[in-house]
Amino acid sequence: MKLFSFWRSLATYRVRIALNLKGITPDEVIEVNLMKGHQRDPQYREVNPMMSLPALVDGDGPALFESLAIIEYLDETHPNPPLLPKDPKARARVRGLAQIVACDSHPLIVPRVREYLAEEFKVDEAGVAKWAQHWHKAALTALEEHLSTGKETGTYCQGEQITIADICVASQVAGATFFKVDLAPFPTVARIAAACAKNDAFARAHPLKQPGAPAAV
Repeated sequence: MKLFSFWRSLATYRVRIALNLKGITPDEVIEVNLMKGHQRDPQYREVNPMMSLPALVDGDGPALFESLAIIEYLDETHPNPPLLPKDPKARARVRGLAQIVACDSHPLIVPRVREYLAEEFKVDEAGVAKWAQHWHKAALTALEEHLSTGKETGTYCQGEQITIADICVASQVAGATFFKVDLAPFPTVARIAAACAKNDAFARAHPLKQPGAPAAV
């Protein structure tokens, strides 16, 4: 198994958490430095034409791409511990919470978007940061409303079981921290993220624990 990764990639952080929870160690971790534009190299474009991280190669066949698709593949091929509830409505709720992060918020703050804002529209560094903070806050606001009012919420997003929703919340909070977003208005999100951080699978996967990461951002 090969994982294409970069320390700052929040989507890859999600996949690393899932791998750790499943007790899977990739045979090879290949760095694709997003800050140096290595995702646009021809060799990586052959792996993932979208030029985004992560990508996972497991045995024969093409690379798997998009973090939620990879996580569900891992959940189906390594079913313990399960990352989705059995009940259909609970599964839909968990997927919905996860997609607020992975589909609605995160795609708007990735490097290619920030670079486009700066290069095409001449948005300065402060403006790009403000853009990223806005979309982080939008996701955190929605998550907080769902989680603080939902009777299904427990220690984690869905009761006492760690699910893909918790994996995504952890990545959202890590990204918000990178962009200096105050988490005080989102106490339920912060509480769940703190509970996850106590789990070794989350702690080992954190961006700042990866090779090449700085001591702080």
